[in-house]
Amino acid sequence: MIESVKLREATLLYGVDRENMEIKRVGTQASIKGPAELFTGMVWILCGVAVTLGFTALSGSSPSHHVYELRLYHVHQGKMDSLVARFGDHTDAIFKRHNMKSIGYWLPEDAPGSQNLFIYILEHPSREEAEKDWATFQADPEWQKVKAESEANGKLVDHIDRYFMDPTTFSALK
Repeated sequence: MIESVKLREATLLYGVDRENMEIKRVGTQASIKGPAELFTGMVWILCGVAVTLGFTALSGSSPSHHVYELRLYHVHQGKMDSLVARFGDHTDAIFKRHNMKSIGYWLPEDAPGSQNLFIYILEHPSREEAEKDWATFQADPEWQKVKAESEANGKLVDHIDRYFMDPTTFSALK
C-alpha cells in the first residue's frame, strides 16, 4: 500500500513493509509546478487511458451493438405543427416507456422538405427489440388515445419511410 504526503513542492511516498509491519519511505515525487507541467501530466494520463482502452478492445471484449432506425414522416399539408406538438407533448415520453431511445428530431431548413418532412432517429438494442418495442408502443392505450385525438380533423402523416441502419467503424455513434 502506498500513501502520499504533500510537502510544498514534493510528494513523499510511503509504503507498508508487511513482513515487519513498518511504514517506510519509498521515494519522492516532484509535484507539478505550472501550466506546462500540468499539460504534460495530462497528456501522459490521456495516453495511458488510450493504451488501456486499446488493449481492452484487442482483448476481445465486444462493445454493445445497437441498431439505429431512421424515420421520415411525409406530413399532410398544414399538419406539421400538430405532428411536432404530438411528438413533443406525448410521443417522445411514450417512446421512453417502451425502451425506444430518441437520438434526435429534425425539420429540414430548405423547401420543399421544410414544408412536409419530419425526421427522427431511434436507437434500439437490436432489430428484434425494435420490432417488439414498436408492437407494444402501437398497443399502448395512451398512444392510441393521443393519436386518435390528434387526428380528429384528419391524418397527420401521408406515409413513413423507415430504414434500419448499422454504424460504420468510423461513425461517432456506435
